[in-house]
Amino acid sequence: MTTTAGSLAARADELASRREPFVHATVVRAQRPTSAHAGDTALVLPTGEIHGFVGGNCVEASVREYSLQVLASQEPLLLRVLPGEPSRTVEEGAVEVSNPCLSGGAIEIFLQPRIPAPRVLVVGTTPVAQALATLGSGVGLEVELTDGESADPRGDDAALIVASHGKAEEGALEAALRAGVPYVALVASETRGAAVLGSLDVDNALRRRVFTPAGLQLGARTPGEIALAILAQLVGERSKARRAAPPLAAAAAEAPTGMGAPTETGPTESGPASAVDPVCGMSVPAVESSLHLEHNGITVYFCSPGCRAAFRKDPERYALTA
Repeated sequence: MTTTAGSLAARADELASRREPFVHATVVRAQRPTSAHAGDTALVLPTGEIHGFVGGNCVEASVREYSLQVLASQEPLLLRVLPGEPSRTVEEGAVEVSNPCLSGGAIEIFLQPRIPAPRVLVVGTTPVAQALATLGSGVGLEVELTDGESADPRGDDAALIVASHGKAEEGALEAALRAGVPYVALVASETRGAAVLGSLDVDNALRRRVFTPAGLQLGARTPGEIALAILAQLVGERSKARRAAPPLAAAAAEAPTGMGAPTETGPTESGPASAVDPVCGMSVPAVESSLHLEHNGITVYFCSPGCRAAFRKDPERYALTA
């Protein structure tokens, strides 16, 4: 979808204001013959929808695939697309993809994820809660103070921290655990914390996920020191989760290639399910925004209208194997 630079900037601002992630794709180098030029930009949404222009259909297929991986990994990537039999070369921070549908030239596109600041819900208005709000913004968190009754934890929140000195604790903790919030903490003494955990209407596996007393044991005493200890623990837990996720380079190396099979791989921590264009053998994300059609009850994905047209003309030529 072609869009002006001004409307793209407005769209990016709108997405940021709604806390919606996207990828900002910028052509940094184009070798003739290519339809895009250095400086061309586009926004790629989590659905794979592309606003703007960074190349033709064959290039867009790779931009869509790797943008979705970039959103999952939250790591920027330099993507180079050039003509040739389907292949990929993976380096740290870069991927080179060969596409047999390209007639010539090469293009390099920088994919920069734009991820909203992680939201941290803090239940309470105590001095510790206020200190968490003050310090949290300094480490790139969006801290939202709330009371236990109106707390609406979501699975994509970074944390829910209860610092309310006994007010509306159980309901907020239970909601966060059931929503799958990765870091859930309660500011309390060991004795009171154990009593609150024992009263929660959740199973033991969820109950054990609550950090209480909240924070690293640094000997903190003042509200600011306690908030610092909690944020340090939160940063550490988030770092553990990132290290446990497969890196983008590994996901790219494992993506399917080869002729003939529309077989999908399941979604992973590094991106959505992917399929193989049965005409040219290119890897394509198996999402609604990719070119596709239904054939004998199977959804077949394509990198370009040309491949889709070739398949429609003679589907029996391209064996669909499971």
